[in-house]
Amino acid sequence: MPGNKYPRGLLALLGIYLALIVAITAWNAQPYVAKLAFLDTKESYYNLLVQSLRAGHLDLNKQAPPGLAKLSDPYDPALNAPYIVDVFDLSYYKGKFYLYFGITPALVLFWPYAALTGHYLPDKAALIIFFTVGIAAAADLLLAIWRRYAPQANIWLAVTAWFVLSLAVALTLWCNVYEVVLISGFAFVMLALAALWRAWHQPRHRAMWLALASLAYGLAIGSRPSLLFGGVILVMPVIQAWREAKDQASYRQAGWLLAAAVGPIMLIGIGLMFYNDLRFGSPFEFGWRYQLNMIYEPTTARQFSLHYLWFNLRYYFLEPIRWHSQYPYFQKPAMTAVPSGYSVVQVMLGDPYNDLLTGHVLILLVLAVPLIWRGRPNDEVSFLRWFVTAVGLQFVICALTICSFFSASDRYEFDFLPAWLLLGLMGILGLERALATLPVVRNVARCFLFLMLAGSAAFNILANVEPHAEANSITGDNLLFQEDVDGAVARYRKALAIWPHCADAFRGLGNAFLKTGEIDDAIDQYQRALQINPKDVEALNNLGNCFLQKGRLDDAMAEYQKALEINPNSPEARGNLGFCLLQTGRVDEAIVQYQKAIELKPDFAGGYNNLGNAFRLKGMPAQAIAAYQKALKIQPQFIQPQMHLAWMLAAWPDPAIRNGAEAVALAQNADQLSGDTDPQVLRTLAAAYAEAGRFPDAVLTAKKALALADSQSNTILINYLQEEIGLYEKNSPCRSAEN
Repeated sequence: MPGNKYPRGLLALLGIYLALIVAITAWNAQPYVAKLAFLDTKESYYNLLVQSLRAGHLDLNKQAPPGLAKLSDPYDPALNAPYIVDVFDLSYYKGKFYLYFGITPALVLFWPYAALTGHYLPDKAALIIFFTVGIAAAADLLLAIWRRYAPQANIWLAVTAWFVLSLAVALTLWCNVYEVVLISGFAFVMLALAALWRAWHQPRHRAMWLALASLAYGLAIGSRPSLLFGGVILVMPVIQAWREAKDQASYRQAGWLLAAAVGPIMLIGIGLMFYNDLRFGSPFEFGWRYQLNMIYEPTTARQFSLHYLWFNLRYYFLEPIRWHSQYPYFQKPAMTAVPSGYSVVQVMLGDPYNDLLTGHVLILLVLAVPLIWRGRPNDEVSFLRWFVTAVGLQFVICALTICSFFSASDRYEFDFLPAWLLLGLMGILGLERALATLPVVRNVARCFLFLMLAGSAAFNILANVEPHAEANSITGDNLLFQEDVDGAVARYRKALAIWPHCADAFRGLGNAFLKTGEIDDAIDQYQRALQINPKDVEALNNLGNCFLQKGRLDDAMAEYQKALEINPNSPEARGNLGFCLLQTGRVDEAIVQYQKAIELKPDFAGGYNNLGNAFRLKGMPAQAIAAYQKALKIQPQFIQPQMHLAWMLAAWPDPAIRNGAEAVALAQNADQLSGDTDPQVLRTLAAAYAEAGRFPDAVLTAKKALALADSQSNTILINYLQEEIGLYEKNSPCRSAEN
């Protein structure tokens, strides 16, 4: 049986399947975290770590903004947002950045690649390499089990099942740093299982294979510390050898096996503890509690607890599919009965269809695994039973570990899903073997299995329509942020071609049209987005902005109020509502809205600028000046508060407020920032020159502003400037609280 040859063409088919999976992974996998999506390859986190390691230090090769150290709590997202635009989800400790993700990918792939090629490896390439290694190891195990224990089975069916299950997993992959480290862990677990198989089935080299399994599992832990407890499977060959030992030589051999099983993984564990201690002063701290991201819980949360177990078990295994009449026919489940202390952020960001029993129905065939050895002598299948027990134990331990975590995500499933899928493939072999003497029943079962395969493939394709569309929409957001409007629009339209009900893509198109001044088209796109998702606060807020530009003040206020009904903590909506109130003369109400906005967002420079405007109209110069100065402290290159503050220092009626020299400095800086082309800024500069006694400069500057205002047909500004030029020609400064 062990020498059973592969059917002709099987390896060719396996190669074709593998190439298809790799191609689909390369096509499908996209970044989805906006702040990480467009990092240069050299700036990707693992390549930064490689640069640091090559330079002889453990902190990342990236300078931490000094302002972080001055914050009362640098881990508070409400405070650190201005400082983590390009360092999202790094660890910050004693003024330096560190990577809290496992070090294994850097050591085994990113660093060797950089050393050999002189170039840096993209995250997507690393993801594909690790995933290919993992599924290839699974295929190797499948073929080995078939050849030795189930040659009666239809290997073509089993290999096709392997392809469908691997494809289903590939369709869920993204390509940020998170997935790289997860798939690294998956690859090394599968390699460890493959080595364990050989440790049982190649007795002459058992110690060597067990040491390789230990090394591989240690590297898996170096990727994902949550895999730690699953490492207990390494001692199972030792336990078997100890139980079967009959003399001193046998016990001595079991001792050598124990050394092989625990030696490599223990050395790796000591290395990881030393690595952590050098970075964070604790051998057990990987940097998780020092994260800089939008989730504040890591610094205070209880990471693992049985308190979360039942909720996560339901999320991963028992959450039923919500069918929908609208393509792609599924909808996200509602999050109910969330335990206290639990973070739903990752759940909300994850795959909306998390019922593994529905998405991978073939894994139910784990129940058929015992059919492989049914009716055979114990000595023939002893090793197989031990191996199946090891795979099952690794699944159970890792699943319980992940289900005890304070949050959930579809990507966390990679800690336990591969082992379960491998058992499912073994179940197919067991079922085939059991029905070998019943050809009619076997053919019916095969037809049913093919239907299950087709259904699983269809389900996973449809289940990934929405995430794939949203990934294109996120890419569009990133392109729009980089001012690539055409590229962004193309991505949004691609998202809608994949899924016509992608509200985020409609909103993105609205944002693109708003940026290019196509207000009517922007309004249409925002309204489409809101038809799909009436609670989209950003769309409501931006729709209000469109109405504001169209002069429809009442409609704008209505949209801002809708946004605040949904999310009273939206600083943008409060700021915009305050602006509308200010335009209607309701200054006191505007001040209230602006103050609430900056309470919600302390770094809201625009909110401070608008608050200054409200105080200025209210005749409260000291408060207005303080607000403008706060805006400039947050955003020193902000033109508007510089201009308003310069005007007050140049033209405010109270001489105690005026300061000509400071007004000139502010106005000149604002003019430089505006490219010397803004007539309103030039008007302010002219007033500052007049206050400083530089009337010829004031006249020349005001006339330049007048020419620009005339070219823009700005009648109101033209009238102001004509009057002010007359003052300056008479060596008289301007006195006005408004500008």
